[in-house]
Amino acid sequence: MWRVIVYCSADSWRIHATAFKAIAAKYQTKPLSSKKMKDDERRIMEFQVEDVNDAESFQDECMTIEGFTAQFESL
Repeated sequence: MWRVIVYCSADSWRIHATAFKAIAAKYQTKPLSSKKMKDDERRIMEFQVEDVNDAESFQDECMTIEGFTAQFESL
């Protein structure tokens, strides 16, 4: 299993939330956590992905959205 961690600013989330949700829906992801930081309202979201290829593809697609970064690691 793999954990994909996605980061984005508050502005990027307001503009691109729908596009991100469409990407997340394409993969077999299980949401683990979602945090909205109090100081600057940036978001940190974690998803569980079973397949390493899906984790890598999900990460890569998230990073095509302006203001989003992602990484994945083994669970």
